[in-house]
Amino acid sequence: MTAVNPQDGSTVEVTNLLTKEGATKMVSEAVNNFVTFPPLGVIITVMLGVSVAEHSGFISALVRAMVAKVGPKTLTYVVALAGVTGSIASDAVYVMLIPLGAMSFRALGRSPIVGAMVAFAASSAGFNASLILNITDVLLSGISTSAAQLVDPEYHVSPLANYFFVVASSLVLALIITAVTELFVKNKARQLVDHNHIDHSELSFRDDDHPDPSAKTDEELAEEIALHSGEIRALTIAGAAFIGMLAVYFALLFVPASPFYSEESAMSSPLVKAVTVPISLMFLGLGVVYGITIKSITSLGDIPAFMAKGLTTLIPMVVLFFMVAQFLAWFQWSNLGIWTAIKGAELLQRWDLPVYVLFAAVVLAVALLNLTITSGSAQWALMAPVIVPMMMYVGISPEVTQMLFRIGDSPTNIITPMSPYFALALTFLQRYYKPAGVGTLVSLALPYSIAMLVGWFAFFIVWYALGIPLGLGTPMHFQQG
Repeated sequence: MTAVNPQDGSTVEVTNLLTKEGATKMVSEAVNNFVTFPPLGVIITVMLGVSVAEHSGFISALVRAMVAKVGPKTLTYVVALAGVTGSIASDAVYVMLIPLGAMSFRALGRSPIVGAMVAFAASSAGFNASLILNITDVLLSGISTSAAQLVDPEYHVSPLANYFFVVASSLVLALIITAVTELFVKNKARQLVDHNHIDHSELSFRDDDHPDPSAKTDEELAEEIALHSGEIRALTIAGAAFIGMLAVYFALLFVPASPFYSEESAMSSPLVKAVTVPISLMFLGLGVVYGITIKSITSLGDIPAFMAKGLTTLIPMVVLFFMVAQFLAWFQWSNLGIWTAIKGAELLQRWDLPVYVLFAAVVLAVALLNLTITSGSAQWALMAPVIVPMMMYVGISPEVTQMLFRIGDSPTNIITPMSPYFALALTFLQRYYKPAGVGTLVSLALPYSIAMLVGWFAFFIVWYALGIPLGLGTPMHFQQG
């Protein structure tokens, strides 16, 4: 099987690895494939900082601060925005925010079931958007880089590749969630749930495993959500530290005397090219400042202990990375990935699809596949080696393809029983309302899923049509050769 590389006109021939030489190479290079896999070092580096921010209590306090003192008119939007941004806490956002959403709504006299659904929709269907750069940006960009290098060995996808659009998306998705909640889900919940049988004793945030039966009144619930004076002071000091860190970062980036200053452009600076290190240091700094102030960090030994706790959550991902690293290496050695991409690109060129139809097809394919493969990193690891090079050959940059994946991946998370977080959300729902079942959750989640998929894609099309960069230094098109 052969194909002509449109970049240089060379012939690409698929190589059989099921030979003595191929088997030897697969075994002897396995460790090297793993340790040189781009996302591995990046994700561990960032997680070192994020772990300290999470286990010091900073992230939890930040999310609670967003919903602590809001009025009934803005509650839905703020909980939705907190959920979308809460993806910074990775999987912990579900355990943290679903009870928080239920309590916030209950404290203001609204249905806790609706509050839980707003939090679930925002944290799951909105997982690929955020106001703050998070682990998802780092993870996906690493996989995209590996896939893009099948075509261009020098290509690099930055963790900031989609940042501008992702920040704007978090605001738009929060609006969509708010509209769906107030127009559809609120009324649907009245039909599906008998609110006279909601177990209010389960609405406790401080101790999920042992609900506080006294926490039944609106005042008590509001008090549980609210930050105490020590947390407010610690967040204020951490906020000041964040401003200081940003000032130092930009000074190092733009002051000519800085060792990180680049005469070419800021994009050429090591602080931008290796942005994962500043990101990790930022989270580390915020966690340490908050932890020392609130006294969740009482000794230097607490910091590496928090890091170790965070890294244990990466073990399943490290196992996945080992397999994905081998898969990508075999694809490269056999030329199967590049051959598939070239043939796919030729097919797209023959069809001559309008670019927006092509984009819609990619998003829809991702959304449907996500119903069975619910891990975003696993799904992107399978799709990227084919779809990224294929789109590059028709002039679409890897950064655009990555954003299309993110749009298709998130919204269907909340309607597939294959997702472990669907089961988690159902568990919470059944704690508040025992008769709730899979049908109840799907009925309440489906309007969010459809609206977010359609609305987010429409927002992307407008953004793309206006030619606004998706992120810092992100190209919209790929120039061959």
